[in-house]
Amino acid sequence: MTGIRILVGVIVTAIVGVALVPLFVLLDLVGGGDGWGLCPDGLASCGSSYFDGPELAATLLLVLFMLLALLRMALQIERAVDGRRTRTDGPSMGRRDGLGRG
Repeated sequence: MTGIRILVGVIVTAIVGVALVPLFVLLDLVGGGDGWGLCPDGLASCGSSYFDGPELAATLLLVLFMLLALLRMALQIERAVDGRRTRTDGPSMGRRDGLGRG
């Protein structure tokens, strides 16, 4: 159970990291960098094609959707494991004879 929660935390962290990539690219460009390879000679003489930005956006969206699907699967597995655990542990509240009525 703890392993699944750690996996969920890693996936959420990866989603946030991927979502912040465009911000880091823009900050790199503004700071005089090459925008992580988007504009090799800097922003002033950027000779990139029209498809570099949309290609980056499409790649990031594809990665985000895959991470979201992985997150959904991990949460379903966690729910299934938790449901199985509560069924095998017995009633959590109620009478001690297992009838489940208070």
